[in-house]
Amino acid sequence: MNSLSIVLRIIFGPRSFNLFLILAVLAVGCKSSQSIPTTQEIESHGGLEPSDTLSQAATPGYDRLVQEKEQAIALYKPAATKLFDILHTELDLAFDYQNQTVTGTAELTIRPFFHPQQELVLDAQDFELGRIYYENGGEPQSTGYRYDGQQVRIYLPEEVTRADTFKLSMKYTAFPERNSGPGSAAISDTKGLYFIDPLDTVPSKPRMIWTQGETDHNSKWFPTLDTPNEKFTQLIKLTVADSLVTIGNGELVRQEELGNGLRKDHWEMNLPHSPYLAAFAIGDFGKVEAEWDGIPLGYYVEKGFEKGAERVFKNTPEMMGFFSGKLGVRYPWPKYDQIVVRDFVSGAMENTTASIFMEELRLDEHEAIDSEWDYIIAHELFHQWFGDYVSVESWANLTLNEGFANYSEFLWNEYKYGADEAKLKLIAETENYYAEAENKQVDLIRYAYSNAEDLFDSHSYSKGGMIIHMLRTYLGETVFYRALQDYLEKHAFGNVEVNDLRMAFEKISGEDLSWFFNQWFLDKGHPELLFEVDYSIPENILISVTQLQDLNEAPLYQLPIVVSWYEGGERKSKQLFMNQAFQQFALENKTPVDLVFIDEGKNLLAKRIQSSSPEQMRSQFRISELGIARYEALDSLAAWEAHLELESMMLEAVMDEFWAVQENALSILQSHTEWLEASPELEQAVQSIAIGAGRNSVRSGALDVLSAFDPDQYQALFLELASDSSYLVAGSALMGLVSAVEPPVDEATIERYSGETNYRMVIPVAEYYISNYISGKGNWFLRQAETIKGEGLYYFLGYLSEYFLRFPEEGEEEAVEFLFQKFQYDSRSYVRLGAFQALLGFTEPAENLARLNRIAGEESDEELASYYNYFLEALNDEN
Repeated sequence: MNSLSIVLRIIFGPRSFNLFLILAVLAVGCKSSQSIPTTQEIESHGGLEPSDTLSQAATPGYDRLVQEKEQAIALYKPAATKLFDILHTELDLAFDYQNQTVTGTAELTIRPFFHPQQELVLDAQDFELGRIYYENGGEPQSTGYRYDGQQVRIYLPEEVTRADTFKLSMKYTAFPERNSGPGSAAISDTKGLYFIDPLDTVPSKPRMIWTQGETDHNSKWFPTLDTPNEKFTQLIKLTVADSLVTIGNGELVRQEELGNGLRKDHWEMNLPHSPYLAAFAIGDFGKVEAEWDGIPLGYYVEKGFEKGAERVFKNTPEMMGFFSGKLGVRYPWPKYDQIVVRDFVSGAMENTTASIFMEELRLDEHEAIDSEWDYIIAHELFHQWFGDYVSVESWANLTLNEGFANYSEFLWNEYKYGADEAKLKLIAETENYYAEAENKQVDLIRYAYSNAEDLFDSHSYSKGGMIIHMLRTYLGETVFYRALQDYLEKHAFGNVEVNDLRMAFEKISGEDLSWFFNQWFLDKGHPELLFEVDYSIPENILISVTQLQDLNEAPLYQLPIVVSWYEGGERKSKQLFMNQAFQQFALENKTPVDLVFIDEGKNLLAKRIQSSSPEQMRSQFRISELGIARYEALDSLAAWEAHLELESMMLEAVMDEFWAVQENALSILQSHTEWLEASPELEQAVQSIAIGAGRNSVRSGALDVLSAFDPDQYQALFLELASDSSYLVAGSALMGLVSAVEPPVDEATIERYSGETNYRMVIPVAEYYISNYISGKGNWFLRQAETIKGEGLYYFLGYLSEYFLRFPEEGEEEAVEFLFQKFQYDSRSYVRLGAFQALLGFTEPAENLARLNRIAGEESDEELASYYNYFLEALNDEN
């Protein structure tokens, strides 16, 4: 490291080393002729009076400062100390669906890490343990242990050294349901192993078992050292009904027929990985097979959804080749499976060779036409390098997993769909971070935390990804990827912390990058920059920049800033480097210009304050060759409600070559259909988009505009496109039909779509039933509520509520109970929110309001809890 402060950060964690007791050691010469000074002699040379030594304690706020420093020390979470190393884990598991328990036998091959040891502590959460046997070259012998329900302390019968490799074996029963609780925003539960509809009581839901081990939840179903800096190989044997399919880490090396309808599958992982990445899934899955360069790929979904899975995951081989080529490290594992399950507690999880995904990716062939899940597929695949192949040594360094996986979404989009689409994703991520930063700003690498689940936030994901992008932009493509190759090869199957990454980039670039890592990884906050542009000398534009962030809380940043402009349609640019609180830069552009762009490509994580007029933003839209800059201009004008400028450029916007600009323009136009009346050319352009062969989301937006403008005029078009192969297009067309007044669409036409289950089709039908007071549809609403998946359920719950408020006799009690079940038990926060909003219409009788209050009080998501309280306070006051 390059300074004492950085060394202290590594040892004690960022922002936790400001208070130390410094012991001044007076060196005394060793020559026998020198005498030891007396106390009086020391005092005569300036000894401190007691009042001097205590003066600090009398300083106002000193006690509070001490408490803060002591709390920081108490919260400091170092990487787990390695006393032992598990070399291999062998598990033999069976499952009791009735009681939701796991019966297991575990055999662990272990050796001391360095020092001799005679006691070993394993994580084993909520087990019932039998005898534990120790074997070290001789016969197994029973050994004593003490178990507190979370960890088992094993007393080895002899002292072992690092020259010893011994085995421990035990039988146990694991109870995943015991003492489980809420996790984080990213991982919503902590059971580790999940039985889905174990008693087969829900007709529309298949029985499944799947695991989710991050952060330290796999010790809910097998004994281990449940820390990310542990690595082992494994063999997991799963006893299941012979009608079921199992998927696990590594390779399926054997299947034993046991008789009585049972089978035992052997999944072997002969390359080491961390305990939290051990995983399996069991269910009645269908499988789609693919391959990349000899690596077998499997896409597992419920039977009947194989064609959809083939389309959803179709880019996996290309992704694998792209990432392998860019990183210079071939996909390092023997196979890769992707499994879609029900009720998953996260979006997805990157288990080694076996990623598990939420049910939103369970699409039929028709639904999959509009699939936009590449981002999450890329994210989990990139983890196979960053997180699985090379793992963090402690959760404090989580962004080395999640920041890279987040950035892989950008890399894939850039390669497959172009730089503008990639930048759109990057902007969305920075907005996620900024939203969180309004109330929370913490170091990216943080050793001080209460719970590792707290680290799964927009800092670790979104900010981390953007910082990696800035590093790539600063160093250039060649250095960036060569350094990543060096980092991966050096730490293969090992563990890292942030300085390993820094040293890899320094090794390849030859540049000391402590300044970059210190301000971005080891500190908190972000730059807030005020830009002032002086155009008075057009051939030498003067740019003044002021850093406005609170320097008591955030660093003074060193920042490369790119300024660009256009000369005769040709883009020019110049990189400035800011390293002061206030700086001025002469652009020396020579050719006169009247408009320059600061960070036109959106490569900088910084809040930018700059005075721009609507006319300048319109010019930016018309001049910039970067789609993301045109998107920014359009978005800014809409936010400013600059209607004059927007109307004048709307035709250009809806015909823009970047689909996101088109989509945004159509969204704006939907609220200003009077512009269509004034411009037949604009109306014709929108109609052409609707019937064209462009992106389906843009076509859908065009249909929404025509529906808002004149649904009666376009009934024939809506009727035609309501049968489009894209649900995005068909849903918008069907809503257009429902909106028609003269003549109104007949009920028989709508009934043709009542059997659809995709929410984009279901919601227009629901809208028709409600707006036309069509009764007798209670069972239809209840059936749809049970089958709609993903974000569609959130939107549908409001319609469900409204229908039964109008027709309570058709099943209000059943509908309210359904909503309460979703409100209390659904793992998805947006579904709980939708259920709460729907229940606000059913607060009578008083028992319903009381139940609403009780469940709201159990909400673990702080933002949701605050939202609930806001509405419940008013309701409680009224009652």
